[in-house]
Amino acid sequence: MTSPLQTLIHCGTKLWLDSIDPDLVLMNRALGASGATSNPIIVSDIIRSGRFDHDLDRLSDLKLTDAEIAWQLTDQLVRQAQEVFLPVWVSTKSDDGYVSFELDPLLEDPELNLPHSERVKQYVALGKLWSCDHMNRMIKVPATPAGMEALEELAASGIPLNVTLIFTASQYRLAREAIWNGAQKLSSRHAFKSVYSLFVSRIDVFTAKHVPELSPAAQGQTGIAIAKRIWRENQDFWKDKYLPLRQEIVFASTGTKDPRADPGKYVLAFAGSDIETNPPATNDAVEGSGRVITRAIDCLPAEEILAEIDSKVDLANLEAVLMKEGISKFCDPQKGLLSLISRMRTAAKPVQAH
Repeated sequence: MTSPLQTLIHCGTKLWLDSIDPDLVLMNRALGASGATSNPIIVSDIIRSGRFDHDLDRLSDLKLTDAEIAWQLTDQLVRQAQEVFLPVWVSTKSDDGYVSFELDPLLEDPELNLPHSERVKQYVALGKLWSCDHMNRMIKVPATPAGMEALEELAASGIPLNVTLIFTASQYRLAREAIWNGAQKLSSRHAFKSVYSLFVSRIDVFTAKHVPELSPAAQGQTGIAIAKRIWRENQDFWKDKYLPLRQEIVFASTGTKDPRADPGKYVLAFAGSDIETNPPATNDAVEGSGRVITRAIDCLPAEEILAEIDSKVDLANLEAVLMKEGISKFCDPQKGLLSLISRMRTAAKPVQAH
């Protein structure tokens, strides 16, 4: 019997797991997941579980800083996930099977307040560092001004890229153009791969709070409308480039934030093309639903709903608010990861006898 997640994959969606927890990676690979993404919250949860205490002790003994330990553990976890998905990368001739590695979120920390040029320089340097000698690692770069400016050089270096924190078509276009400009500098585009991560549910959280005048029919549909329009534009842009690999949209933040909503709402809406990075709980809910999932990516909300969204949702304000929140959500988990490592190291120190 075909499972719900298998029907999702069969209708054309690549299912990536929004986690690099080794146990969840194996479990979801068995369900059909073909890639994964990482972030500091995920790494913190894994470390907090105690399963990597030995590695934490080993790295502490090397006299590494908290930040160095955080990156070594992140690299280790991403490598382990890459091994699981490497057969997919091989069988698809490098079109799938990637694990995303997020660059240092603290480059965007308002408290650190690095100059723009230094942020750009660091994104390029770190992108090259953490991608070196990896086949199926994808480098995650945020759609901030500095992140955007780094994209062209990173793409020109042949690095597979995942642009995150995208909420609007204007952000998507800036990222796509920068990456395509870089790709055109490559001697060969045989291995050129880029994806663009749209944070869908956060858009609907924004409209619920900031655009309460939307009708009940339109409320909760803005994220879907924006994402499907960007998906269509992406399809149209790349179709005449005749590239060996697909340049895809990643439908991210697909866990519903409204407890009254169907947990499979976004999974079903985007079924049929490109990539969904679903949280483990979302995959579990969909898998337990018993549904047969069919292609829906081409179906936009009704015209009257689109017209209402277009007239009432200020996209420039939406982007500004969500990017400000996004940078905070980007930086704070990395600070939390460093704090967690510091606390665990302190707790692990033997009590000195007097």
